[in-house]
Amino acid sequence: MDVEVRHDLFKGKGVYAKKPFLKDSIIFQEDPLVSCQLSWNAAYGYLACDHCLRPLETAQENAGRLSGQLVELPYPECCTIDKSKITKCPYCPVNYCSEECKMEAFDHYHKMLCHEINGSHPLEQLNEAWKKVHYPPETNSIMLIARLLSRIQQASNKEDTIAQTLEFCHTTTDKSKNLAHKLLGEKFVNQIYTLHGLLVAAIPNEGIEHLLTFDGFLSLLALIGTNTQGVGTSAIANWATKAENLSLETKDKEVFDSFLDQLYQQMEENVGDFLNNEGVALYRLQSCCNHSCDPNAVVKFMNNNHRLSLVALKDIEEGEEICISYLDDCVLTKSRHSRCKELMNNYLFVCRCDRCNNESDQPDETSEEDDSMSD
Repeated sequence: MDVEVRHDLFKGKGVYAKKPFLKDSIIFQEDPLVSCQLSWNAAYGYLACDHCLRPLETAQENAGRLSGQLVELPYPECCTIDKSKITKCPYCPVNYCSEECKMEAFDHYHKMLCHEINGSHPLEQLNEAWKKVHYPPETNSIMLIARLLSRIQQASNKEDTIAQTLEFCHTTTDKSKNLAHKLLGEKFVNQIYTLHGLLVAAIPNEGIEHLLTFDGFLSLLALIGTNTQGVGTSAIANWATKAENLSLETKDKEVFDSFLDQLYQQMEENVGDFLNNEGVALYRLQSCCNHSCDPNAVVKFMNNNHRLSLVALKDIEEGEEICISYLDDCVLTKSRHSRCKELMNNYLFVCRCDRCNNESDQPDETSEEDDSMSD
């Protein structure tokens, strides 16, 4: 491993480079402890492997569904989806992209969660209750908690797996409550008791009683609220990237670019911004990366599944801390006060990165207030 996790008295954990990295190079790749597709994303027919989130439809099928039109894609050889490998759990209607994913899921968490779909199973009730309090655009899934707890129950060494899970739980009860409320939103905060009851009914509590108490549940909600990473996969985007890298004549390149622009316009008109299979995952190493408003690394999903690649945004020196942004690109363009407000609301910390320190003389106004004053 070319990076290491260090503990700082003030900042806590951080990830540091053990060697230099050039801009655009891969710093590390990592598979998650658990991942799952977002509930509404699955309900709307975005077909993904139930374990790794790899697309289960070809690029042409994907383009046709998203655009709502018959589409014939050029360069079909650029589609990497092999539907002949798709397999199903023998005991429930869950689909996987390969036999390897099916076996890995069953061995790690699915054995306990596997059930017939009949609308009355506690896990189905939990998922439906979550959907009613977490409409699109989705940011997380309570089903990740179910997989995390099932992973503990199926582990050969339950104590070590519990300890591994608790590494992510680093907030006080009051902070966990605040984060849980933020995750649900003020409108649905009273549903937290319903969600807790359904989770307790769905997961055997032997050996994990402390995690299934109400305070334990708050801690788990805080865990997924502050540590999970969004995952996006796409058959059409993967095909487009490979097709764009083909060695084409100038005229053919212009024809392809025009076709691709028109296709994305059609898809946007039909489904808006919801183009990807979307899910969330929990990563041990990536979750140790601290935030910066001027990050030197970014998370990418270059394998079109849940395997995370951390890629350098700029040259990184040996011994330098590797930081990512917890904020999306839009928020990063806003004022220091707006960024800090967003981080405090969602992660309960005051940002003291170099960019924020350098902008400390800015007025304590949100970007919206700045815009209104300039008008």
